[in-house]
Amino acid sequence: MSEAQQAIFSIEKIYVKDLSLEVPGGPQTFMQSEQPQLEIQLAHQSQRVNEVLFEVTLGITVTAKLGDKTAFLVEVSQAGVFQIRNVAEADLAPILGIGCPSVLFPYARETVSDIIGRAGFPPVLLAHVNFEALFQQQHAGQPDAQPGGPRIEVAH
Repeated sequence: MSEAQQAIFSIEKIYVKDLSLEVPGGPQTFMQSEQPQLEIQLAHQSQRVNEVLFEVTLGITVTAKLGDKTAFLVEVSQAGVFQIRNVAEADLAPILGIGCPSVLFPYARETVSDIIGRAGFPPVLLAHVNFEALFQQQHAGQPDAQPGGPRIEVAH
C-alpha cells in the first residue's frame, strides 16, 4: 500500500469547547449530610471541518440531586479536531462515533472531576464508557437507545 493511500488518523487538537457549573442551592447545599444521587448523560456529535479534518464534541452532563433539589449541575463539552485521511466514507461513522469519543473521554472525565472538586464537592470520577457498545446500540435501532445520548444512573 503506497503512503498516499494509507489510512491516517491523528489528533490535531483537544480542547474544552464549553464548560458550565451551577450550584443553585448555595451554602445550604453544603450543610446536607446525605450523599447526592448522580445522573450522568453523554452525547457526542461530529462535523467535517474540511476535506480531512473533523471536529468531534463529547458532551457530559452531571446532575447531583439531594432529594428533589439540585446540589450541582456540570456540563462539559470536550472537543477534538482529528485528521482522518484515506478512509472510506462507510468507515467514518465508527471512527467518529467510537474512536474519537474514546480519545476525548479521559479529558472530559478529568475536567468533570476537577470542576466538581473546585466547586467544593468531593470529586466525581466517571466510570469507563464502552463507546463501541453505545455505537452499536444506537445504530441497531434498539429501543433503549435514547436520542441525544445515553443516560447513565450512578449512585455516589
